Amino acid sequence: MASEPVARAVAEEVARWGAMRQTGVSLRYMMEFGARPTERTLLLAAQFLHKELPIRIARRALDLDSLPFGLSTKPAILKVKDWYVESFRKIRSFPEVRNQKDELAFTQMIKMIRVRHTNVVPAIALGVQQLKKDLGGPKAFPPGIHEIHQFLDRFYMSRIGIRMLIGLINTKMSPMTVARIASEDARAICMREYGSSPDVDIYGDPGFTFPYVTPHLHLMIFELVKNSLRAVQERYMDSDKLAPPVRIIVADGAEDVTIKISDEGGGIPRSGLSRIFTYLYSTAENPPDLDGHNEGVTMAGYGYGIPISRLYARYFGGDLQIISMEGYGTDAYLHLSRLGDSEEPLP
Repeated sequence: MASEPVARAVAEEVARWGAMRQTGVSLRYMMEFGARPTERTLLLAAQFLHKELPIRIARRALDLDSLPFGLSTKPAILKVKDWYVESFRKIRSFPEVRNQKDELAFTQMIKMIRVRHTNVVPAIALGVQQLKKDLGGPKAFPPGIHEIHQFLDRFYMSRIGIRMLIGLINTKMSPMTVARIASEDARAICMREYGSSPDVDIYGDPGFTFPYVTPHLHLMIFELVKNSLRAVQERYMDSDKLAPPVRIIVADGAEDVTIKISDEGGGIPRSGLSRIFTYLYSTAENPPDLDGHNEGVTMAGYGYGIPISRLYARYFGGDLQIISMEGYGTDAYLHLSRLGDSEEPLP
């Protein structure tokens, strides 16, 4: 535990850096960097991140201090803030990056920071669940609760921006390969929870590639397939009929790459469609244990899978649409913009 004067000094430095203006980076620059990294460009990138990351990380830490309805005081949110403050402190205490040796050491530290922040989204979602429990459930939500959704959209969009700075664009990403891996991961979770899982059939050109961020697409497909598997599994688990497969179709269009995920899991009532894109909604009857006793990923409960997937799609100008036929199933359309050479800075 840091002493009170040290903690106060760190808080003051976070406030000072959080007030600084961040520097935008264009998609064109990131793609060029990812395609042809050299020792010199890696050094320049490390020097840029050494100055830029403390600004962006400090802003996120300050954001977590100003959440409405007392969300800032929830244990899960306080833990996330500690992660951001610790990452800020680590970067600020790192000496100036002057040579390749410094760059390698700095890069290693950034990798550790990335690992530290892996669970930011589920941790914040857990904080929202803690708030929902304290408020007495959705029926007791006070007026203006939508402010939390707006804040989380802004916070997560900024988080994506930070992770983009310390990641790479895959200039020849295969959506078929990503869909296969994400589906296998989702089926493993379904098998663990239910003891069996519907199949997932994937259709498309296996040789097709395009520039995109592989972890982003994996997250989106994983969340959507996980939802579909759960819907189909729960609909057919007590039936004599064989559970129909979840179907994924990858289409290479002139403007977008579209991935359609279809299931026959019974669909979503029309009255509930507007709620599935909010962070305050979950279809799980028993959300994960708020005391933190759950281990690993669950099939449902936190309520962030669909809204965070749409946010990832929109980060590059794409979108996510959900069309449901109650009594039959649901189609999710993931529209992915082709990453061009835009000079506009990313968020």
